[in-house]
Amino acid sequence: MQEYNTNKIITELAEFIARPNAFRSVLILVLAMALAYWFSHFVAKIIIRIAQFTARRSDAETNESKKLQLRRLETHLSVTIAVTRAFIVGTVAFYVWQVVSPAVSLSTAAIGASAFFIVVAGATLGMVLRDITAGSAMIIERWFDVGDFIRVEPFLDVNGVVERITLRSTKIRSLNGEVMWMHNQYMQSVKVTPGGLRTIAIDIFVNDEAKGNDLIQKVASTIPVGPLTVTEAPALASTVQWSEDLWLLTVVAKTPPGREWLMEDYFVETLNDIASRQGKQRVLVRKPIVRYADPAAERSFKRAVRLKKKS
Repeated sequence: MQEYNTNKIITELAEFIARPNAFRSVLILVLAMALAYWFSHFVAKIIIRIAQFTARRSDAETNESKKLQLRRLETHLSVTIAVTRAFIVGTVAFYVWQVVSPAVSLSTAAIGASAFFIVVAGATLGMVLRDITAGSAMIIERWFDVGDFIRVEPFLDVNGVVERITLRSTKIRSLNGEVMWMHNQYMQSVKVTPGGLRTIAIDIFVNDEAKGNDLIQKVASTIPVGPLTVTEAPALASTVQWSEDLWLLTVVAKTPPGREWLMEDYFVETLNDIASRQGKQRVLVRKPIVRYADPAAERSFKRAVRLKKKS
């Protein structure tokens, strides 16, 4: 009796597979899409390797124009990964369905499968399309590129370096190492830090140029240097003599957003602390002035601000 049931099950299963029907078509379609997705994973890996090579070239490039071109290429490769996988899966699904779908009229099962698809698509397709529309607009308008530091509005705590961009979402890594995925449709606006760094300038007034330089070098030697602190040791950018016993020394350093306090607080406080121990031979004339010194911003404001000429 048990052998008879087993043979019956095998026979019914063979008929189910051999005979055209909606369930068989859907099953074959799902299996084909799974295999296509598995194959697209390997194709994506090849593109990822190219993107990683481009990222290394971008990090090592000294020419800013060339670096920007490489970052944009990395951005396009990041988008290509998602587009390629979707294209492979979609193409395979379309042609497989054309081959295996039964030519007979729609059965109850086919109608049920269609209804299920409509429900799923209605719940997800609209959201995906909004993400894709927003992502396409951001990429075409070049809001930002892979490697840029951004702050997403209106989410004040969502900020970091862009690691990956797709048509549907954006991957961001914060300074503390947290990884955030953001749906593109929720990015109302972004604040982009060019090159991922902010330039801090400190104007220091001293009564002795040589002693002022020595003081700056002492403090600069205590500043931690690295990609998450101050990228390069603070350097003396300019020296201007204002009068016989007054010099203006300008120190410049670059920091990632969120690490400005290393220059604004630590550098200035250490400078004042060492100078206060000099007693009557104090070199600092007045408190140092901290400001941002972005060259692009200076050029833009130079066009915007109209200074009146002296008559």
